[in-house]
Amino acid sequence: MNLRSQKKLAAKILKAGIGRVRVKNVKEVEEAITRDDVRKLIEKDVIEKVQKKGAGRVHARDRLKQEKRGRRRGRGKRKGKKYAKVNKKEVWMKRVRALRKLLRELRDSGKIERSDYRKVYMKVKGGAFRSKHHMLSYLKDNEK
Repeated sequence: MNLRSQKKLAAKILKAGIGRVRVKNVKEVEEAITRDDVRKLIEKDVIEKVQKKGAGRVHARDRLKQEKRGRRRGRGKRKGKKYAKVNKKEVWMKRVRALRKLLRELRDSGKIERSDYRKVYMKVKGGAFRSKHHMLSYLKDNEK
């Protein structure tokens, strides 16, 4: 009662793995020798292909619903740097606005010249400075 070769043939014909081939009538299948015999048994529904098992989305939907409500956002769920999950544009805007404000104050108080202001302004736009302190240290180093 060895059906290995018949199952192999059926698996190739059905385009599935051997594990997904099910045999209903063992005696009939035992007599099948050729590929054509196996094909006829498949048509007669003596040999069939088992449906693949899929992963259900029930739990995923529940989880997404919770995440929309603001749950599951604790420290243990976070990956990456501190600002990895926030909007990078907003972070950039906050920094640039703060630097530009400081630059304006320095220019208006006469601590830097207009030409220096313009050069540093463009550097700020290009993202050359990490913080106010970084920009001030740059200005201090490049004084005449």
